[in-house]
Amino acid sequence: MALKAGDKAPDFNVNDQDGNSVSLKDYAGKKVVLYFYPKDNTPGCTAESCNLRDNYQALQSAGYEVLGVSTDSEKSHQKFIEKQSLPFKLLADTEKQIHEKYGTWVEKSMYGRKYMGTARTTFLIDENGTIEEIIEKVKTKDHTAQILK
Repeated sequence: MALKAGDKAPDFNVNDQDGNSVSLKDYAGKKVVLYFYPKDNTPGCTAESCNLRDNYQALQSAGYEVLGVSTDSEKSHQKFIEKQSLPFKLLADTEKQIHEKYGTWVEKSMYGRKYMGTARTTFLIDENGTIEEIIEKVKTKDHTAQILK
């Protein structure tokens, strides 16, 4: 069953880049930008993450906390954060627990080859844990504008 705006955002519990346990419940009363991206240190994912980094103050002023999710390891996330000076947490969904709950682990196709991977998708979650909006056509270089429109 695909999630849609108005649905309760599924809770989760995974580690961030530092091995700290993070769950959606930790952000009760706050708005959350939960963005799923395929891979640390790849061009599109770097552009998207850096756009969110460069506009982090504006996102926080709008009341948002930012959480990035990929299937990369904690160590990979640490390197990505260090290299790009990212001010927000990246969640290591190595078991694809969050991906499964949010429907972002999907069949993809490249050069006629089918494989499973992350659908680049962002969920905007309100203070009550309800999905306000789902952005499926993410503009990596201008993602904050899509969020704050």
